[in-house]
Amino acid sequence: MKEPIIQIIETKNILSKSNLPVCEYSANPYVGCTHACKYCYASFMKRFTGHSEKWGTFLDVKLWNDIKNPGKYAGKELFIGSVTDPYNPQEEQYERTRALLLQLKDSGVRLNISTKSDLILRDLDLIRTFPNARVSWSINTLDESFREDMDCAVSIARRLAAMKAFYLAGVRTACFISPIFPGITDVKGIIGKVKAQCNYIWLENLNLRGGYKTVIMDYIQQNYPQHLPLYREIYQDKNRGYWMALDAELKDFAASLGLDYVTNDDSMSRAFDAPPIIVNFFYHEQIKKNRRLSSDRL
Repeated sequence: MKEPIIQIIETKNILSKSNLPVCEYSANPYVGCTHACKYCYASFMKRFTGHSEKWGTFLDVKLWNDIKNPGKYAGKELFIGSVTDPYNPQEEQYERTRALLLQLKDSGVRLNISTKSDLILRDLDLIRTFPNARVSWSINTLDESFREDMDCAVSIARRLAAMKAFYLAGVRTACFISPIFPGITDVKGIIGKVKAQCNYIWLENLNLRGGYKTVIMDYIQQNYPQHLPLYREIYQDKNRGYWMALDAELKDFAASLGLDYVTNDDSMSRAFDAPPIIVNFFYHEQIKKNRRLSSDRL
């Protein structure tokens, strides 16, 4: 992959009010993401940023003024990384995510970070200072060949090692099995791999929309032609049967492991203790906004 196009931009506010189901504020220290995931929903951001380059080939590095009165965010849910990976490789040089964390240190904000990177290990001690901080890693395969086809992030082994380090350090951790590729993602295998080193396991189906729908369908036709009828059934005929069957199968699997299994909004009112709880987010349109999140909830 060629070196990405990097530019420095200034932004007035780094924290934005959010309509996401699990937070009140979001922050994205970068525009774009050099992990270049082929299935990335955030590629829609190009429409609002003026970028014509291919998703994954550019990165805008944000500069902002120090956050005024960070204490006003005490008890609020902040999600870092809703449309970028805050620990893309360039973070090692520019340290914009670290700068944000330092500005919010001791503010009392409830921190949530999503990443595919192990660079976050650099900030482990800093993240531990936030009350009830939570960090999630996206892992949708144990097959490195498939992972290399899909993204330019670090290996699955490195993600798993980072997750374990945070878990052992007492930080709430989540394995985000997302997106689940029908017929390809070994969901049970991943659950078995991570159940002893995380507090939550989240499940999310592959949603195909926008420009990357064709990219993924072409990839399946070329590399997994045996699954092409299934993908056409799901993404052209809009048949939910596969997800409903997988939902039932995983519910039984979770029970066999002694793990709790909930769906969408149910998770918002449940206490989360070890062993990890599995949360199914297959049905996005059913997820409702719920801002009343306490320290023992998502």
